[in-house]
Amino acid sequence: MSKYQTINNEQLELLEREVPAKQPAKRVNIVSLKLVRESSVLYKERQIKSPEDAYKLLKPFLVEADREKFVVVCLDTKNQPTAINVCHVGSLNASIVHPREVMKAAILSNSASIIVTHNHPSGHCEPSREDIEVTKRLVEAGRIVGIDVLDHLIVCSDRYLSLKEKGYI
Repeated sequence: MSKYQTINNEQLELLEREVPAKQPAKRVNIVSLKLVRESSVLYKERQIKSPEDAYKLLKPFLVEADREKFVVVCLDTKNQPTAINVCHVGSLNASIVHPREVMKAAILSNSASIIVTHNHPSGHCEPSREDIEVTKRLVEAGRIVGIDVLDHLIVCSDRYLSLKEKGYI
């Protein structure tokens, strides 16, 4: 208990010291992080075994969208989806995605692995240079934090393309 009192006394001393007028004390927020369930979907297959399974799960989120959406599917150790996060909504033909935003949902969901996907509202499923580059960055970030990126799907209205099947992962 005396250790805590020492810390409190030190904080009081810091506050009582005269601080130059140019540098007021900095307030630091004390925070906690949590996921918030916005809604849910039923997935009767229970497990994602192939890119086609992931496509069937994600098609309703992406096919009718008029802008690019980047979605992260968080998976447990049995490849069962535990969470779906719309990570970013872009413009008509672009979505800027940063690995920290993708991995944030995966880390908070205690994911063993993830599948990322985005749509091409244009209907052309071929990956752009940016799609390939962001995939490589996500795989590397996943390797660093211990979350496997299993695939990156590009979803169009009537078909999909798996970057894993094309050899980019």
